[in-house]
Amino acid sequence: MKINQLKINSYGKLKDKEINIDNGINLIYGQNESGKSTLINFIINSFYGISKNKKGKEVSNYDKYQPWVGEEFSGRIKYELDNGEIYEVFRDFRKKNPKIFNSNMEDISKEFNIDKNKGNEFFYEQTKIDEELFLSTLAINQSEVKLENQAQNMLIQKIANLAQTGDDSTSFKRVIDRINRRQLDEVGTDRTREKPINIVKKRLQELEKEKQDLEQYKNFKYKYEEDEKLINDEISILEKQGNILQDIKIYKESQKIENEKLNIKEDIKKHNLEKINLLNTQINDVKNNFKNSKENNLKQNKNNKKLNIIFLFLILINILQFIFVQNKYFKYIFLLTIPMYLAFYLISIINKNKKIKKEEKINKNNSNKLNSQLINLENEKKILEENQENLQNELDKIKKDLDIKKDLENQKIKNNYENKIDNSKISYYLNLNDLNTINYEIGKNNKEINDKKLKLHTLDLDKRNIEPQLDNLSKIEEELVNYSNKMRDIEDLNFSMNLAKDVLEEVYEKMKNSVTPKFTENLSMNISKITDGKYNKAMFNENDGLILELENGDYVPVNRLSIGTIDQLYLSLRLSMIDDLSEEIIPILLDEAFAFYDDNRLKNILMYLSNQFKNRQIIIFSCTGREKNILNQIGTNYNYIEL
Repeated sequence: MKINQLKINSYGKLKDKEINIDNGINLIYGQNESGKSTLINFIINSFYGISKNKKGKEVSNYDKYQPWVGEEFSGRIKYELDNGEIYEVFRDFRKKNPKIFNSNMEDISKEFNIDKNKGNEFFYEQTKIDEELFLSTLAINQSEVKLENQAQNMLIQKIANLAQTGDDSTSFKRVIDRINRRQLDEVGTDRTREKPINIVKKRLQELEKEKQDLEQYKNFKYKYEEDEKLINDEISILEKQGNILQDIKIYKESQKIENEKLNIKEDIKKHNLEKINLLNTQINDVKNNFKNSKENNLKQNKNNKKLNIIFLFLILINILQFIFVQNKYFKYIFLLTIPMYLAFYLISIINKNKKIKKEEKINKNNSNKLNSQLINLENEKKILEENQENLQNELDKIKKDLDIKKDLENQKIKNNYENKIDNSKISYYLNLNDLNTINYEIGKNNKEINDKKLKLHTLDLDKRNIEPQLDNLSKIEEELVNYSNKMRDIEDLNFSMNLAKDVLEEVYEKMKNSVTPKFTENLSMNISKITDGKYNKAMFNENDGLILELENGDYVPVNRLSIGTIDQLYLSLRLSMIDDLSEEIIPILLDEAFAFYDDNRLKNILMYLSNQFKNRQIIIFSCTGREKNILNQIGTNYNYIEL
């Protein structure tokens, strides 16, 4: 890709600038503090956005380049990809996301992924180069190649880092050492008493012991809760038993009232029966009186008959005596007795008839009276018998209704309390007929409930006494969880660090066996061209790090070379990585990168750049005329821009 045009409305000290950039080498000249570094940051921030994060600096790029007054903080960059597609990006740096236009000036900003933190990632999607990689390879400034003598080791370390890890800021040994130090500080070992893992282990052991000591109270609580539940269940059953007893009592009391009514009717029936029996007796007496009266009449008649027979017998004897006795005196006596007998008989008959009539009259009156009495008694008996029959029917009906009601009440109670209390208890209670017994059972049941509630209250007091211990146990368990989590975090961290070291070791070995040889081969070719063949071969070993082959065939470690040579080596090392960064041919930005090169070294590097990177856009920022003079001297075409 290549950058075609920059339009800066306001960015730092740059205002209303429009710069056209060509293919090949572009030399941008400006005195110190003229805005060369600002221009590089404008290019980078146009692609990746500007950060408000200080990233270890005293001031963030946003605060550093934001205009002091209310001007626009914006600009536009126009660039072309290797496939010929042209894009223009307008960025208001006060906003997170830019506007991206294609060659038809259509806004295609939404066609690219927008990261929540980084914003629109259009440039990364087009080139596969993120900002960190761009800054560490393609944008090279003076501070990265110029080092004083006392800082030589730093640059050598950067070179070693590049050779070992492919990143000049990453040292394998330093990373391993840093991980080990962090592992020691944040994890520790079995022999480091005051380190996190041992502190946490010790506290975990103390907490476990305290927890074991307090666990018994937890068991007590469980036992109390079980007993409490058991007692509550028993109370619930007893209350249900009390309820069924109350229901049965109410039913039995109503049944007692009905039975009392029934008994009253039974008493009435009994009294009626007694009256009927009495009437039967009276009727029998009346009938007996009738019978006695008749018997007296018969007896009287019988006596009359006897008297008549006796009288006839005497007359017959007198007649026989008169006939057979020859004594005339006896005959006359007998004749005289007959009139006497007749007179006596007649008088007896008359008196008897009078008496009979009188008795008949009396008997008739008595008979009528007895008949009337008998009729009355029989009528009364009949009425009583009818009443008795009605009463019996009524009693039978009441008894039947009571039996039905009893069955219904029993069934209702069974249905209400079935599966709530034991069926045998229900049957036992239903068979209780005596209210005194029921009241006794109610009292007994209430006493059991009160005893259970008293026991429940005692349990509650016991449970309250262990609550402080359980609270303490809860705190210890919570602390135990926290320390267990800490231990797990420490173990995870330890595992992660060990894993990271293992992965780094593995990657490092692969780098040494695959990447480093290719890297040193490219470096050898680059350093040979940059130093005009003075150093032809670069290699890397564990003991000396990076070494260079001298013209006489000897090898020398990099730290024995001059600072200028080390600068060249570092730049060549950076340039040797560029071709492998992206499928796009990305421009190289060099900000005062050759400020401390002598003229010979500057000539070599400019010749190397013009020959080696003919198809790549190179933008050189300089505050001197040396680059311009040498480019003119070697006959290299370039685009000259003066700020």
